[in-house]
Amino acid sequence: RWREVVARSLMILKMLTYEPTGAIVAAPTFSIPEDIGGVRNWDYRYSWVRDSSFTIYILLRLGFRAEADAYMDFIMERFVKSRGPDGGLPIMFTIHGETDIPECTLDHLDGYRGSKPVRIGNGAAFHQQFDIYGELMDAIYLYNKYGKPVPWDVWCAVRELLDYVLTIVNDPDMSIWEVRGTKQHFTYSRIMLWVTFDRGLRLAEKRCFPCPNRANWLAARDKIYEEVMEKGYNTEMKAFIQSYENRTVLDSAILIAPLVFFISPCDPRFVNTLDRILLPPDKGGLTSAGLVFRYDTELSDDGVGGRDGAFSMCTFWLVEAMTRAGVYEKKYLVRAVNMFENMLSFSNHLSMFSEEIARSGEQLGNTPQAFSHLALISAAFNLDRAAEGWTGQH
Repeated sequence: RWREVVARSLMILKMLTYEPTGAIVAAPTFSIPEDIGGVRNWDYRYSWVRDSSFTIYILLRLGFRAEADAYMDFIMERFVKSRGPDGGLPIMFTIHGETDIPECTLDHLDGYRGSKPVRIGNGAAFHQQFDIYGELMDAIYLYNKYGKPVPWDVWCAVRELLDYVLTIVNDPDMSIWEVRGTKQHFTYSRIMLWVTFDRGLRLAEKRCFPCPNRANWLAARDKIYEEVMEKGYNTEMKAFIQSYENRTVLDSAILIAPLVFFISPCDPRFVNTLDRILLPPDKGGLTSAGLVFRYDTELSDDGVGGRDGAFSMCTFWLVEAMTRAGVYEKKYLVRAVNMFENMLSFSNHLSMFSEEIARSGEQLGNTPQAFSHLALISAAFNLDRAAEGWTGQH
């Protein structure tokens, strides 16, 4: 149904790929501001581990096996060879697989429309962002399912990694939004840590791999789930929250939950959260003019300052979450189609999406952004399947 825009997005992903290594960069640009004249100006010319599961899913499901193999070879090599002395994995790499990515500012330059500072390199490379283990394990699991069977050496590395994650599973981190303030127990990271153990256990069972620490992985997975339901959900707000510390802050990253099968899309707790996110910001929600914000920057201090726009990726995540909820409640499917069509109108003349969109409709942040286009393709793929299902039933 949206074949042309999906094809354009796939072409953009192809153009973001460095063919000699298979790496896919988050964006080909740096320091394009998230707020004109603001300070949220970052360098995205690197390959994030976080993108791996979304990338593998899209490439394999749409038949781009050679690209999926090349990208997975890049990720697998980093996974096996680039872990630190403690067993942890860097969150990002250069296109050549290097991890030394110091951040500095080019004070002699004005950025786009006078926005400063102009940054190259990325300080987030040294962050602790524990959600990456969930995305990595989901990628390995999906590749084993839709691509090639995972080899023994990779399984050995998986076992070592999950045993390492057991040692940090209770620690706070900086999570998907790469906050530069206080570490917290972000609900998104907790969900992705659940994914880490869940996919490890599933992979062991599916392939009959030996799993000496199975009992500890299982205990950790179940403990995280109960903990998220207890500490990551505010019963008064009737919504999942940003972190165990920020108990009144709504965060659209929680929309990932049904997409990774952490929770059913028709579970009342998730549906309540969905309804809350769909409210406008002045009523406690995160959606304005059909666009979704990450969180309220005035309520949540991320250590950066300044404002940002609505997030393209989060808007597509909301579309996909409503699509999945729409299987059980048709009103969400209708709304998902309308929101998706509305979102497509914000692309430029080349069907490109940057990281964010301003209230004025202007694109903000580095562009084109891989994550935005991955989320677009996934939303379109699932929306098309769901719409066909409804057509077949009625």
